[in-house]
Amino acid sequence: MTIPYICILIAALLPYVWVTIAKAAGDKYDNRDPRGWLARQGSSRSHRANAAQLNGFETFPAFAAAVLMAQFAGVDHARITWLAIGFVVFRVLHGMFYVGNKPQFRSLSWFLGLFCVLTLMGMAIARVS
Repeated sequence: MTIPYICILIAALLPYVWVTIAKAAGDKYDNRDPRGWLARQGSSRSHRANAAQLNGFETFPAFAAAVLMAQFAGVDHARITWLAIGFVVFRVLHGMFYVGNKPQFRSLSWFLGLFCVLTLMGMAIARVS
Protein backbone atom coordinates (compact mmCIF):
# COMPACT_ATOMS: atom_id res chain seq x y z
CA MET A 1 0.00 0.00 0.00
CA THR A 2 3.05 2.24 -0.06
CA ILE A 3 2.66 3.49 -3.63
CA PRO A 4 -0.83 4.99 -3.13
CA TYR A 5 0.45 6.79 -0.03
CA ILE A 6 3.38 8.13 -2.03
CA CYS A 7 0.87 9.27 -4.64
CA ILE A 8 -1.02 11.16 -1.92
CA LEU A 9 2.23 12.85 -0.94
CA ILE A 10 3.03 13.77 -4.55
CA ALA A 11 -0.50 15.13 -5.09
CA ALA A 12 -0.13 17.21 -1.92
CA LEU A 13 3.16 18.69 -3.16
CA LEU A 14 2.20 19.30 -6.81
CA PRO A 15 0.51 22.67 -6.15
CA TYR A 16 3.81 23.96 -4.81
CA VAL A 17 5.50 23.05 -8.09
CA TRP A 18 2.96 25.15 -9.97
CA VAL A 19 3.26 28.13 -7.63
CA THR A 20 7.05 28.02 -7.98
CA ILE A 21 6.60 28.18 -11.75
CA ALA A 22 4.11 31.03 -11.31
CA LYS A 23 6.60 33.06 -9.31
CA ALA A 24 9.47 32.36 -11.68
CA ALA A 25 7.51 32.96 -14.91
CA GLY A 26 6.19 36.46 -14.31
CA ASP A 27 7.72 39.86 -13.93
CA LYS A 28 10.05 40.30 -10.96
CA TYR A 29 8.23 38.55 -8.12
CA ASP A 30 7.23 40.78 -5.19
CA ASN A 31 6.99 38.78 -1.97
CA ARG A 32 5.70 41.84 -0.09
CA ASP A 33 2.46 41.72 -2.09
CA PRO A 34 2.15 38.27 -3.69
CA ARG A 35 -1.55 38.48 -4.48
CA GLY A 36 -1.28 41.99 -5.89
CA TRP A 37 1.73 40.87 -7.93
CA LEU A 38 -0.23 37.93 -9.30
CA ALA A 39 -3.19 40.16 -10.20
CA ARG A 40 -0.84 42.27 -12.33
CA GLN A 41 0.31 39.24 -14.34
CA GLY A 42 -2.84 39.12 -16.48
CA SER A 43 -3.32 35.94 -18.49
CA SER A 44 0.36 35.12 -18.62
CA ARG A 45 2.10 31.81 -17.97
CA SER A 46 2.47 32.97 -14.38
CA HIS A 47 -1.25 33.45 -14.03
CA ARG A 48 -1.97 30.02 -15.55
CA ALA A 49 0.56 28.33 -13.25
CA ASN A 50 -1.16 29.90 -10.27
CA ALA A 51 -4.51 28.60 -11.55
CA ALA A 52 -2.96 25.11 -11.77
CA GLN A 53 -1.82 25.51 -8.16
CA LEU A 54 -5.31 26.44 -6.98
CA ASN A 55 -6.85 23.57 -8.91
CA GLY A 56 -4.33 21.19 -7.36
CA PHE A 57 -5.35 22.27 -3.89
CA GLU A 58 -9.03 21.86 -4.85
CA THR A 59 -8.65 18.29 -6.11
CA PHE A 60 -6.33 16.99 -3.41
CA PRO A 61 -8.87 16.36 -0.60
CA ALA A 62 -11.13 14.19 -2.75
CA PHE A 63 -8.17 12.16 -4.02
CA ALA A 64 -6.74 11.55 -0.56
CA ALA A 65 -10.18 10.60 0.74
CA ALA A 66 -10.75 8.27 -2.22
CA VAL A 67 -7.49 6.38 -1.65
CA LEU A 68 -8.20 6.02 2.06
CA MET A 69 -11.83 5.02 1.47
CA ALA A 70 -10.76 2.33 -0.97
CA GLN A 71 -8.09 1.05 1.39
CA PHE A 72 -10.36 0.94 4.42
CA ALA A 73 -13.10 -0.76 2.39
CA GLY A 74 -10.71 -3.50 1.34
CA VAL A 75 -10.55 -2.75 -2.37
CA ASP A 76 -7.89 -4.72 -4.23
CA HIS A 77 -4.52 -3.05 -3.61
CA ALA A 78 -3.44 -3.32 -7.24
CA ARG A 79 -6.52 -1.39 -8.37
CA ILE A 80 -5.95 1.29 -5.77
CA THR A 81 -2.31 1.56 -6.82
CA TRP A 82 -3.02 1.91 -10.54
CA LEU A 83 -5.79 4.46 -10.02
CA ALA A 84 -3.61 6.47 -7.63
CA ILE A 85 -0.74 6.47 -10.12
CA GLY A 86 -3.17 7.41 -12.88
CA PHE A 87 -4.46 10.33 -10.86
CA VAL A 88 -0.97 11.68 -10.24
CA VAL A 89 0.00 11.30 -13.90
CA PHE A 90 -3.16 13.09 -15.02
CA ARG A 91 -2.58 15.87 -12.47
CA VAL A 92 1.00 16.40 -13.65
CA LEU A 93 -0.28 16.55 -17.23
CA HIS A 94 -3.07 18.89 -16.14
CA GLY A 95 -0.57 21.34 -14.70
CA MET A 96 1.71 21.11 -17.71
CA PHE A 97 -1.20 21.71 -20.08
CA TYR A 98 -2.44 24.58 -17.90
CA VAL A 99 0.93 26.31 -17.88
CA GLY A 100 1.43 25.55 -21.58
CA ASN A 101 -1.99 27.02 -22.46
CA LYS A 102 -3.47 23.84 -23.95
CA PRO A 103 -7.06 24.06 -22.66
CA GLN A 104 -8.50 21.01 -24.46
CA PHE A 105 -5.78 18.70 -23.14
CA ARG A 106 -5.99 20.36 -19.73
CA SER A 107 -9.71 19.61 -19.52
CA LEU A 108 -9.21 16.03 -20.69
CA SER A 109 -6.55 15.38 -18.06
CA TRP A 110 -8.77 16.98 -15.41
CA PHE A 111 -11.66 14.66 -16.32
CA LEU A 112 -9.41 11.60 -16.35
CA GLY A 113 -8.11 12.50 -12.89
CA LEU A 114 -11.67 12.92 -11.68
CA PHE A 115 -12.51 9.54 -13.19
CA CYS A 116 -9.75 7.96 -11.05
CA VAL A 117 -11.15 9.58 -7.90
CA LEU A 118 -14.74 8.61 -8.64
CA THR A 119 -13.72 5.06 -9.53
CA LEU A 120 -11.85 4.68 -6.22
CA MET A 121 -14.84 6.02 -4.31
CA GLY A 122 -17.28 3.89 -6.28
CA MET A 123 -15.27 0.74 -5.62
CA ALA A 124 -15.14 1.56 -1.91
CA ILE A 125 -18.89 2.13 -1.76
CA ALA A 126 -19.57 -1.08 -3.67
CA ARG A 127 -17.26 -3.03 -1.37
CA VAL A 128 -18.95 -1.91 1.84
CA SER A 129 -22.50 -2.24 0.49
